[in-house]
Amino acid sequence: MPDFDFPVKYTDITADDGTILRVAHVEDGPIDAATTILCMHGEPTWGFLYRKMIPILVSAGHRVVAPDLLGFGRSDKPTKTSDYTYERHVDWMSQWLVANDLGDLTLVCQDWGSLIGLRLLTAFPDRFERVVLGNGGLPTGDPEPNEAFKAWRNFSQSTPVFETSKIIQGGCTVKPLAPEVSAAYDAPYPDESYKAGARIFPTLVPASLDYPSSKENRAAWEVLRTWTKPFHCAFSDSDPVTKNGEWTFRKNVPGCDTSTHTTIVGAGHFLQEDRGEELAAFVNAAIA
Repeated sequence: MPDFDFPVKYTDITADDGTILRVAHVEDGPIDAATTILCMHGEPTWGFLYRKMIPILVSAGHRVVAPDLLGFGRSDKPTKTSDYTYERHVDWMSQWLVANDLGDLTLVCQDWGSLIGLRLLTAFPDRFERVVLGNGGLPTGDPEPNEAFKAWRNFSQSTPVFETSKIIQGGCTVKPLAPEVSAAYDAPYPDESYKAGARIFPTLVPASLDYPSSKENRAAWEVLRTWTKPFHCAFSDSDPVTKNGEWTFRKNVPGCDTSTHTTIVGAGHFLQEDRGEELAAFVNAAIA
């Protein structure tokens, strides 16, 4: 895997039926750094998505931790789509966060990394110092998802083969991905049985106020409406799914008022892949 030779670490967490699951993560930088940057990926990527950013963040003196969500990367992958719910993902990553006793955190999150990461922040606010949100959100079902997301959700459930690297390529402006990069994005999924988590994710996004996890996300928003620590937005200019999504936060999160924001020009949905170096520089400046 190009530029991603960090040693992998595993943390055991417990599913609600008692099954032990392993969450993988990589980390780099000094263990005693003043700031730990928690990089959370979305679907259908994994920690590899942050390979361009990690060296730049570490060079500024920060510690970087990049986990793989359950069902992705080198973490365990339950094989039934029914094994995955939004609340289980939040519980699994909450266990992982506490088990690794992470604090003084800067959360960098995108896509499902924000849907889960912002829930971690609102559940453990004392562990977080700031947020850098890119191409993500915390939906409640009001308003309902836009047409671009609905098309993606329909595709995810109807396509007979969930072609991971091709999906990621479709969400990038830089084309084509190098063959070795595509191979790295495909590597965690030897066949379709490994993709249950990736395939089901779009159906777990709250699409109405009576949708599962809408209530929990609305409660999390009540915490965000009192969040006065820095909250930076770095959305790209070429993502139809999250276009203008930063304004929900800039209008409702007090910490946005005193924070810097940017538009990452020339990047698609996976802005870490398209413009990772630029996003990393913005994160460093936000911490400085």
